[in-house]
This record gives sequence, structure tokens and C-alpha cells, in this order.
Amino acid sequence: MRVGFGVLGPVVAWDADAGGRAIALKGPRHREVLARLIVARRRVVPVSRLIEDLWAEPPPGAVGAVRTFVAALRRALEPQRPPRTPARLLVTEGPGYALRADPDAVDAWRFERDVAAAATLPPDGALPRLEEALSRWRGPAYAEFADEGWARGERSRLAELRLHAVERQAEARLALGRAAEAVPDLEAHLAEHPWREGAWRALALALYRTGRQGDALAVLRRARSLLVEQLGVDPGPELRRLETDILGQAPHLDPAAARGGAAAQVWADATAAYDRAVASGARTRLESTAALLRDLSMTGGGGLLTARRQRVTAVAAAEELGDPELTARVIGAYDVPAIWTRLDDPEQAASIVRTAERTLAALAAGSGPVGHDAIRARLLATIAVESRGGRSERGRQAARQAEEIARRLDDPGLLAFALNGVFMQSFERAGLAPRRDATGAELIALAARHGLVAFEVLGHLIRLQARGALGDFAAADRHAAAAERLGERHERPLVGVFTAWYRALRLAATGRAAEAVVEVADEAVAETTDQAVVETADQAAAEATDRAAAEVADEAAVEAAYRDAAARLDGAGMPGLERGLPQLALLCLRVERGRPAPTDADLDWGPYAPWARPLVLLAQDRRAEAAAALREVPEPPRDLLLEALWCLTGQAAIAVGDRETIARAHAALTPAAAELAGAGSGLLTLGPVSRHLADLAEALR
Repeated sequence: MRVGFGVLGPVVAWDADAGGRAIALKGPRHREVLARLIVARRRVVPVSRLIEDLWAEPPPGAVGAVRTFVAALRRALEPQRPPRTPARLLVTEGPGYALRADPDAVDAWRFERDVAAAATLPPDGALPRLEEALSRWRGPAYAEFADEGWARGERSRLAELRLHAVERQAEARLALGRAAEAVPDLEAHLAEHPWREGAWRALALALYRTGRQGDALAVLRRARSLLVEQLGVDPGPELRRLETDILGQAPHLDPAAARGGAAAQVWADATAAYDRAVASGARTRLESTAALLRDLSMTGGGGLLTARRQRVTAVAAAEELGDPELTARVIGAYDVPAIWTRLDDPEQAASIVRTAERTLAALAAGSGPVGHDAIRARLLATIAVESRGGRSERGRQAARQAEEIARRLDDPGLLAFALNGVFMQSFERAGLAPRRDATGAELIALAARHGLVAFEVLGHLIRLQARGALGDFAAADRHAAAAERLGERHERPLVGVFTAWYRALRLAATGRAAEAVVEVADEAVAETTDQAVVETADQAAAEATDRAAAEVADEAAVEAAYRDAAARLDGAGMPGLERGLPQLALLCLRVERGRPAPTDADLDWGPYAPWARPLVLLAQDRRAEAAAALREVPEPPRDLLLEALWCLTGQAAIAVGDRETIARAHAALTPAAAELAGAGSGLLTLGPVSRHLADLAEALR
């Protein structure tokens, strides 16, 4: 059962798997204990601190009462947990308790995350996040605990963050030309919080942009009156300046100008001039379009999907004109750095490869200008990148040829693109992380010297993957941080998708130190009033170490991290990465920890279904069917998941006693003996390859 918690209003809990059905939390003290643990944000709250927070004058037996509250909460939150087994959600650690809720399980945490995310987005992306964030509020935060000292700071912080979100929402609406929508919310906001000058400014601006100049000036006069008469201060410079601008009908208050400022005006002027100067049928438009699509693709989401689709159209239009050189330039202009080795749209990629091959042949045959080595190299690099994951020798050959030409021409941009092709074709066998690490290092140095930001990011992501495969997480952390800095500075939103997955992988690979957990003793105390038993149980609790419970908590934390990473894929425009990956990551986590595969019938394994199916059948005790399914499993694609899929195949083969497949898996994995299986993807892992090799070798004896 997945449990959700609400504190943006009265404290409540619900069963997320049952359509949000409310969970009965018994009395007010039970809710207060729960609320106090939520305020702690997954950290341990000592029992002594809970007692201080719950009672001004603790009664006799307060410790036992707290344990009783906790035991009742555990029964409510985990009703299917067998008696005397460790809790996974409300856990005992050291001297107290912690609520190990998922990052998206508490409405306040999700609210904060949405507001923080909105701050990094343009108005059209920020507005829906802010609207969703504000919709979570059902009343004052921790409503029934308004007078409690432990809640005061958190309530104030959340309330201030909500006020900020309301004002950011208004600013986003103004930026998008939706001033009329901003007015009623701002008026209600100011009725409750009349001292917020930013809100007065936004309301006046919204009124002005809806043609209500008089009302806008009246609002500013009302703000001045309130501030002077009740606080004895004059309005700040922004309010005074806005009043002057409205009186003078300053041009910059115009909504169209406000939506983009100087940059928007430059864009509008430049595109208008281009339309006037360049004929609609001119060939140069295709080249300009290809360059624009390259930039559009790096915005991710819908921009990436549109760019990918329009790229095929642009290439086809160029080829129809019968000019191989033009076609080559249009194809080569889309040198978008690629990090994931599974194609988002195999049919589109195959179409691009076929056109590139035809164009190369036409150039070689003399139907186009001869001697354009740079153009040829870009076509070859395109073939290498768009042929990734396949078994054809052509992709690797094209990568080598593109690299050779680029080095001979000493062209940094061309070499960076060619090295991307080399990276994509570096999966002919397992165990090649060191080679990819060297490619990433060269890319970083080359790109940094020549200002090739997109390829510098690519280099860091490649090294993140490679160092992770080699178990060097300190270095991988540095490359993740460097990629994020570049992504933030240069507006590359997809970088955060990959680094979020890396952090989930890192947690899965390194875990946390197991800690003493004593839920069983706690529940023994809660179920008796005998003081001697209480003292005995307390002593046992102080000495007990329940490693199994800590492992369960660790796994829950990893699963939560993967769910958070998976959420970032939604709308990212990378279906080749998204489909089936969250399920595969959790399968690898279970297999690595010796647990059976999930058997939910509605799980979408995507392209990884052949490798998951034998393990799922084994988890259902359908061994004969698992053996049959294993015989149908193809060899893994030559990509970033090569080692991981071989490990899954090997474990299934061991379980069904398929010696031939065991031997094949052992031979395939042997070159990667020094690596972490799957970690080279930067996304998931099954632990050391050496351990899988040992299992396979043992099964072959």
C-alpha cells in the first residue's frame, strides 16, 4: 500500500492505491505524532523530544504512551504488515522514530518541489507547475496544531512559500498575456496580506494591461495609503516607478513587449527581416531551418519531438531538390549531442541513415562537388550516431572514418560530432567503460577550449557513466555537478533528467549504513502495561540491531529515488529512454538484492520485456514457462545496458539450469569483470559483474 500524507490543511493520510481512500488516524495525539515526524522530514525524532513537544507537563508513563501512539499509527499505515515484523514506513532508529515517506508522498514536500522547479522554468512552463502546487492547499498548514511550538516555524515557512507562489503565478500569467486571470487571485491575496508590495505592483500592472488604467492608479494610491497610514512608510521604488510609468503610458508596459523584453523584440525583428529578404522557396531556408531545429531539440519535451519530426521533413525536402551538397549540409547541421544509446524513433533514424548513405554515394559519384571532406565527415558521423545499438559493422566503420577526417582537418566542431559517433559505436562487447571514459575526457577538453557547450555537457555525462561503471562515484559525482552547472547556465533542461537518474543509481549502488532498528521491542511495549516488561523491552531495544529492517528502509529509499527520476522523464521527449526503464531499474534492484521480480500484470516492460519475462515467470513459480521464455531471449543490443541485460539473462539461466545460456552469459560478461553491471548506463545497476561471474561459474561446475 502506498500512503500519502496531507499537512497543507488538517493532517490526514490516504491510501494512494485505493483512489485516495482516507486512513483513520485515531485520536489527536496520534495525528500530532505523525505531524511531528513529517516536520522532521525523514530525520529521527528522539522519544524524549516527542514527549517534550506533546506535553507541557509529561504525564507518568509518557514513554509508553508514545510507543502506543506509534504502534497504532503503524497498524493504520501498514495494515498488511505481519505482526512482529519490522515497519518500513514509520521506523525506529536509535533513540527515536522517523517517517520514511517517499519524496512525493507528502503534499507539502511536493508543493515545495513544484515551486522550486517553477523558479527554473520560463513562464509557460512555470505556470502549470505553480497552479498544481497551489491546488494542494486545503487550509492553513498543520491546521489543528497552529498553537504548537514545534509546528510554528514550519507553518510560517510554508505560508511564506505559498504567498511567494501566488505572486509568482500572477507574474507568469502577466508574462503570458493573461492579465485578466491574474486580477481576482491578486485581489483576494491582498485582502489577506495587504503589506506585500510585490502583489500590489502585479495587481496594478494586470489592471493596466486589461485596459483599466484608472483602476491601476487607484490600486497604487490604495497601497500608498495603507503603507503610510498603518505602517508609517512610503511605497518602495518599484511601486513609485510603476505609478510614474502608468501615468506616462510607458511603452515597456505593453504586454507584447513585456512577454519577451529586448530578446523577444530582437527575435521578432530578425525573423521578420528574414522573411522579407529570403524568398520562401530559397534553398538557404532549409539550412537555416536545420540549424534552428538543432537548437530546438535541446529544449527537450515538445521541442525535441517537433525537431525530430521536422528534421526528417527538412532532409526529404532537400533531397527532392536534387542537390547532394545541400542535402548533406541539411543532414549535417543537426549535430545534436546524443548520450542515450537506444533510439527514440528507429524508423526516423533509419530514414536519415538511408538518405545519408545515398548522399554520400551521390557526392562520390560526382553528381555533387568533389573534395568536401568536412561534409562527408558530417554524413559519416550522422550514420554512426543514428545506427547506434545495432550489430552492423557499418556504424563503427562510419565512426572511424568521420574521426579520421575530422582529425586531419583539425576541425574542433566536426571532431566533437565525430567523437559522439565513436561513443555511440563503442559497445561491440562488454567491459569498454575505460575506452568511453577516454572519449568523454577528450570531448570535455576539446569542447571547453572551443566553446562547444553542448558537447562539453555530453563529455561530462559520458564520464559520469563510465566512472560509475568503474565504481568511481566520487569522480562521477564531479561530472554530474559539472554537467548540471553547464545545463543550468546554458538552459539545457534535459541534463537534470540524466543526473536525477544517476543519483538514484548511486543510492542503489552504495546504499546507506544499516542502523539499529527496534520496532519489535517498541510494539511489545505498546501491547502491555506491565512496567517490568516495559523495562525489559527498553533494555532489549537499546541493544537490538535489526539489519533486515534497515535494508528494507534502504530499498524503499532507492525505489522512491527511482520514482522521482522516472517522473522527470514524463514529457521530456525521449521515448527511447522512457518506456520500460523505470520497471527495468526496479527489477535490477530486486535481482541485485536477491528478491523475486515484480509480477504486476499491468507493468509495461517496453523493449526490455524479453529479458524481464523469464524472471517474472520464475517469481510466479512457472519454471517450465520461464525456461521456454529464456530460450526466446535475444542477445542484448550493443548499448549502455549490454552488461545489465546479460546479467539478467544469466540469473534466469541459473534458476532454470540452462547451461548453454549460462556459458554464453559468462563469456559475454568476462571482459567486464572489473565493472558494476549496468552502472555504465548512468541509470541502474545489478552490482559487481564479478559477483555474477562467480554465480555463473559455480552453476557450470
